[in-house]
Amino acid sequence: MKVGILAGGLGTRLSEESALKPKPMVEIGGRPILWHILKCYATFGLTEFVIGLGYKGEVIKDYFINYRHRVRSLTVGLASGQVTVHDGASEDWTVHLLDTGVQTQTGGRVKRISEFIGNETFMLTYGDGLADLDFNTLLAFHRSHGKLATVTAVRPPARFGGLRFDGPMVKEFTEKPQIGEGWISGGFFVLEPKVCEYIQGDDTLFERDPLERLASDGQLVAYRHDRFWQPMDTLRDVRLLESLWADGRAGWRSWS
Repeated sequence: MKVGILAGGLGTRLSEESALKPKPMVEIGGRPILWHILKCYATFGLTEFVIGLGYKGEVIKDYFINYRHRVRSLTVGLASGQVTVHDGASEDWTVHLLDTGVQTQTGGRVKRISEFIGNETFMLTYGDGLADLDFNTLLAFHRSHGKLATVTAVRPPARFGGLRFDGPMVKEFTEKPQIGEGWISGGFFVLEPKVCEYIQGDDTLFERDPLERLASDGQLVAYRHDRFWQPMDTLRDVRLLESLWADGRAGWRSWS
């Protein structure tokens, strides 16, 4: 099964980072968040990715074209230009890098990458969010209900620490917990090809008319995920994810 990644947005709320590179290339622990997302899927045997590029897509292309040389030791013959790669192993992934237009909206990108994927079920997410999802369980859930689309519902992380009281005494302090109520889209989908019939064209926002009509038609089902989920929308989010990785508390890391 192929996994579609929407990686073409401008990332305006992360202008400090995205002025020179696209948002999915902002690094967490020395690797782009896009790498972390692909690694999460690959842990569950999903290793073929179709990435919809837009803003500064050439940066993502260059990263994957040179990936093998980036992560391995090298010997370079300066006279001949020959490069010999040593030790270790690179990820056994297939990455399709599709130019889907700088101004194309999310729905348009979904439609464009789906044309490449073909007439088959596929997974979809954005290039700026992480979760500790079991993708095999998510897929099994999708197949069990027989509808066109599954969206992962998550509880958004709180901005501040949570307190539990015993009278006036603080019984427990939890640093930025998931809130206890309210569900939002976590951005991880499983979709059938017919979903694209709900998308008009490049100017369509996937999060509006397509998902609204799928819900109205009874074709959108929520898979509730109440464990780790964290978007990367702001510089504060980048710092949080970086600190979780540095402290060995990266909730999304399901690989050794």
